[in-house]
Amino acid sequence: MNPQVTTLGRSTSAVASTNKVVRNTYMLLSMTLAFSALVAGISMSLNLPHPGLIITLVGYFGLLFLTSKFRESGLGIAFVFALTGFMGYTLGPILNAYLSLPNGGQVVMMAMGGTAAIFLGLSAYVMTTRKDFSFMGGFLMVGILVAFLAGIGAIFFEMPGLSLAVSAMFVLLMSGLILYETSNIIHGGETNYIMATVTLFVAIFNLFTSLLHLLGFASND
Repeated sequence: MNPQVTTLGRSTSAVASTNKVVRNTYMLLSMTLAFSALVAGISMSLNLPHPGLIITLVGYFGLLFLTSKFRESGLGIAFVFALTGFMGYTLGPILNAYLSLPNGGQVVMMAMGGTAAIFLGLSAYVMTTRKDFSFMGGFLMVGILVAFLAGIGAIFFEMPGLSLAVSAMFVLLMSGLILYETSNIIHGGETNYIMATVTLFVAIFNLFTSLLHLLGFASND
């Protein structure tokens, strides 16, 4: 057997597998973003109350655990939609609160536009250059944990300054997570499109809410 032919065959198979993960990830991501936006719209129209910090955390981490557990089965897709729908529901009351302010509509549109520009720009950069950002994994894990704990502290101790700092940290960290996960997908580090979708969705969600907070403060809202 010709070793060059064997190597070429394996390489072609790996590329085809990676392309499939990329295609499935962005297809599922677009569907979950649309579904989450629909649920957020329903939540806004019905003027549903925010579930609160405890229920939000339990619901988020519980559904995230179930999604991860069933990521290799069709049930995993159902939990992806459950998770993203739940996050859309929690977003509805937040958007209503901003839209009720004088410059609320402008702030929300700017946050949406900024989120789209950052995500598309960073994704296109990685896809075009094919740079490997796997070295960022450890830094992002520690950074997100620190920012999350700081955010919880800012809520319980009512520290607006710390809350703004956390939002700024999350903008940077979520931008890094988009670079990292996109790189991970195209280089074969992430082979499960369900988990890739969840990671990118969470990055987009947190990026949007963090920009919303920062822009709202900048607009004196």
